[in-house]
Amino acid sequence: MRAEITVTGIVQGVGFRPFIYRLAVSHGLVGFVQNRGDATVFIGVEGDESSIRRFMREIREKKPPLARIFSLEAKLTESRGEFSRFEIRRSSSKRSRRASIIPPDVSICDDCIREMRDHSDRRYSYFFITCTNCGPRFTVIEKLPYDRPNTTMIDFQMCSHCRKEYENPLDRRFHAQTIACPACGPRAYLTDKSGEEIDVEDPVREVGKLLDEGHIVAVKGIGGFHLATATTISEPILRLRAAKHRRQKPFAIMARDLDAVKTFAEVTPPEEAALKSYMRPIVLLKKSESYYLSDQISPGLHTVGVMLPYTGMHIMMFDWSREPAFVMTSANPPDEPIVKDNSEAIRKLGSIVDYFLLHNRRIAQRCDDSVLRVVAGSPALIRRSRGYAPAPIELRRELKAEVLALGGEKRVTSCILAGRRCFASQHIGDVEKLETLRYLREATGHLLKLVGAEPSVIACDLHPAFHTTRLARRLAEELGVPLERVQHHHAHIASLMAEKGLDEL
Repeated sequence: MRAEITVTGIVQGVGFRPFIYRLAVSHGLVGFVQNRGDATVFIGVEGDESSIRRFMREIREKKPPLARIFSLEAKLTESRGEFSRFEIRRSSSKRSRRASIIPPDVSICDDCIREMRDHSDRRYSYFFITCTNCGPRFTVIEKLPYDRPNTTMIDFQMCSHCRKEYENPLDRRFHAQTIACPACGPRAYLTDKSGEEIDVEDPVREVGKLLDEGHIVAVKGIGGFHLATATTISEPILRLRAAKHRRQKPFAIMARDLDAVKTFAEVTPPEEAALKSYMRPIVLLKKSESYYLSDQISPGLHTVGVMLPYTGMHIMMFDWSREPAFVMTSANPPDEPIVKDNSEAIRKLGSIVDYFLLHNRRIAQRCDDSVLRVVAGSPALIRRSRGYAPAPIELRRELKAEVLALGGEKRVTSCILAGRRCFASQHIGDVEKLETLRYLREATGHLLKLVGAEPSVIACDLHPAFHTTRLARRLAEELGVPLERVQHHHAHIASLMAEKGLDEL
């Protein structure tokens, strides 16, 4: 028997092809698996009927933990006898507009942490250690299909050791597109505020010492820059507030680990689960009675926004520090997008910070941290971005038309409705300046390409003077589709109803 199988969902960038390879070989099947340009995976397989049917059943039952299967369509025919083995084929640019999507960025896994801490491992202390189960996805991809040449990792040629792991079906990094090591991967370096490199033993760990001393450091992460300070010293936080023109608005912090969090905040089981999840959001926690961090972090509030480290770099920053947590707030000038490029950071942030921790991997897509709070035992997202975008929200009703929606003026995200799924962009912010409007257009265009959508209608706010309304009008004219204007508060209510699966209030 021969089966031609198309799998839609979050099936690229999650170790799905290596999983299919191992599963097919275990069932004695021959054929191939291939990424497609619409973020789907195509499988052509031959073997006896019972093995093929068991293989198709186990695709759903044993899929990788980060994978989400929306549909599995199979065409069964007579065997042609054209395969002698099973292989992972070179990806195809073929598209069929099935509204699949690549996964969000994933926090560092326990296996990679163990290797990073192992003195005998060749990735010991490598700040950008990743595997098929963790690491950046959305923030490194430039186009589909999800293969290394289509990501910002194209700038780093694999060494022979990484290539061997990449080609070994039994290795955890089999076809891991972000595979790297100290010999061939991105490097980190420390500079002064003018961008002049400083020669230090360990740039990443040195940052922890600098923060202990009261300095402000701009840290380049996976989706943009953070501005970091100590949390037990008020002086650098006050300087940061003055520089960002934020007198009262709370700053998020990154704690060393969960034990450190529990020394200054109360943590319920659902909050702990959210903190430790692979999405690694900022979670709003109640300050404990023994709270001892600076009152300048969240002045006048009984809560503090906390996240845990989500890259090897973040973990290593604490190694030479005594601080239980660092302030880690998005690095952006007022009302502008988060900064993502080294030269941009030095130009825009040099007057704010004392040092920069930079690396030489380009960031393809900006992406702020997500924020949630637990309400009545369930997580409620306040800002849906890193770790969540662009994974879809499932809807109860299926839409016949594909819709592009652009939001209002404040805390904007764009959104694509396709079938029973809502694909929301990363957090864009308040669209009041040209830079943020440009970011909205770029992020929306990228999302349209990733989803493969061709909207037949564009929705926007009813207010004619909003920048988003003007952008929607231009896009509608460019695409030749109608513009649907929606009253602001109605849109808020309707979006909440859709997210919670409600038909009426």
